[in-house]
Amino acid sequence: MLKLGVLVSGGGTNLQAILDAVESGRITNAEVSLVISNNAGAYALERAHMHGIPAVCISPKSYESRDEFHKALLSELQNHQIDLVVLAGFLVAVPPMIVGAYPNRIINIHPSLIPSFCGTGFYGLRVHEGVLDRGVKVTGATVHFVDAGTDTGPIILQKAVEVQEGDTPEILQRRVMEQAEWKILPEAIDLIANGKVMVENGKVRISR
Repeated sequence: MLKLGVLVSGGGTNLQAILDAVESGRITNAEVSLVISNNAGAYALERAHMHGIPAVCISPKSYESRDEFHKALLSELQNHQIDLVVLAGFLVAVPPMIVGAYPNRIINIHPSLIPSFCGTGFYGLRVHEGVLDRGVKVTGATVHFVDAGTDTGPIILQKAVEVQEGDTPEILQRRVMEQAEWKILPEAIDLIANGKVMVENGKVRISR
């Protein structure tokens, strides 16, 4: 059974999608064993509590240095023997210390079709604002492994979503979540939990 540690900064809609997928059987051989937020007021922590899942706030503000914060984060993951770290709207950069401790065992959901609208500064509504400002017709979401860069790790799954006339960043954000994020994040976790994802020469190979 793969033990998931889900890191989230806000409401936790992607966390809920994972929990629903576990309960419905769309995710097998995996369970959410820990939820961590950098934000004490994150509703994601309440979602975890309602499901009887250990949930903690580890905030950079509580530590004298970023290094101490990173050590606390890594220690919490290791204390719960987490197998796969899932970044589900976690707005804190994951340091090399944690990437090195979990090689090809950290995944992230990004609300665009990488390599478009990703990298430093592209998060949350800013991604969808960029999509609309550029006038592209198709956007989507990407699940990828996390490496030392920003949104540069090997891509696991992507799903396209149509941009519609009259979209606002908020409307587009919701459509991308509903049509892409909440579908491919659970799917990627299920594939990994069942040994169907391999990384070879920096690229992902999926066996179905």
